[in-house]
Amino acid sequence: MKLSKLALVAAIACGTYAGNVSAAQTTGIQQVSCECDEPICGCEPVAEEGACDAGCDSSCDGIGCGLGLLGRDDASDDPFTLFGEVGPYSVGGWLQLGYHSQSDQGRFNSYADHLQLHQAWLYAERAIDSSNGLDIGGRIDYVYGTDGPDTQAFGTGNRGWDNKWDHGSQYGHAIPQAYLEVGYGDLAVKVGHFYTNIGYEVVGAPDNFFYSHAYTMYNSEPFTHTGVLATLAASEDVTFMGGYTMGWDSGFDDNGDSWLGGVSLTLTDRLSVTYASVAGRFSEPWAGGGEKGYMQSVVADYAVSDKTSYIFQTDWLNTTDLAGNDARNTYGINQYLIHQYNDRIGAGLRYEWYAAKAGMSPRAHIHDLTLGMNYRQNANLVFRPEVRWDWDNFQNEQTTFGIDAVLTF
Repeated sequence: MKLSKLALVAAIACGTYAGNVSAAQTTGIQQVSCECDEPICGCEPVAEEGACDAGCDSSCDGIGCGLGLLGRDDASDDPFTLFGEVGPYSVGGWLQLGYHSQSDQGRFNSYADHLQLHQAWLYAERAIDSSNGLDIGGRIDYVYGTDGPDTQAFGTGNRGWDNKWDHGSQYGHAIPQAYLEVGYGDLAVKVGHFYTNIGYEVVGAPDNFFYSHAYTMYNSEPFTHTGVLATLAASEDVTFMGGYTMGWDSGFDDNGDSWLGGVSLTLTDRLSVTYASVAGRFSEPWAGGGEKGYMQSVVADYAVSDKTSYIFQTDWLNTTDLAGNDARNTYGINQYLIHQYNDRIGAGLRYEWYAAKAGMSPRAHIHDLTLGMNYRQNANLVFRPEVRWDWDNFQNEQTTFGIDAVLTF
């Protein structure tokens, strides 16, 4: 049964690619030289030798004509927006559909061997422009899917916000962001419920290269905070962040008192570094005994060339329970190498070493090696196949195949 489902997903992906690869070199609906002798992808031979009449109302590159989905076939075109922008206001979202052959015991991809809706996402935003003085905006996000329960404010258990919004055993709803933002000159302040500034990988599917997630992201970093966070652009190369939050992954109810902040530096034209940290009480006794401590993340992004990026991340988390006993001690190193061949195709490698110790249990050393690819069908649609290998010092090993599609609108 697993093999048949996997073959079906592969057949859909290959069929999509095969249906596109035969497309002649058309641009818009113009007639250009594409050396076709018979109709392909709707391109009919015309009187002029070596010319084709483009039957696809789209544009093509050397790979092919594409699906014509939403009228945007060229990956370099402006993306289609269902709602679009009106001045500072914008409404949009995305759909993420995926399949993975093995459960990752958390880290979002836990519903193995099912073609599933990970994220049906909607957001509404008023972006601030404080270059001419005071401006006020904000944003709200809503998500439904198998990633919904992992995105809820679970830090305070069942007490508040969206943590009870489950739908069956796997699906759920969440509102991961709901905040106001005030800006004046180079200073902006968020007040409300917002995503963390810790780490490299994020919850939103369009902003990650890989389909799966790192151990550090899921196990050692917060997802959301509720509180106040100020951002100051001190110069073009230096940005400071700092504020107060009510612990980790809390809704609009108290889960602790913690500092959240950091600094982002552009050191050269090729190298940028971001340090972010959270310190204080991360959770109260109702959230599994309570924790207090310190966590930091350092992310360095280096442009090896115009098409190749190397990202290095190191995380460290050290906490005790509220009685002072050891709770969690984790550290790890994540490395990413991403090469963008052209507007359509990118390839990536992620290697992670993650060391974790909870209380008096033995320390686990876990490794993750992921090889992935992005195929951008057009400016709105990307396919992300990957193969992932996991192993640890307790002789556990696992190989996982996964593929998803992310459609923005």
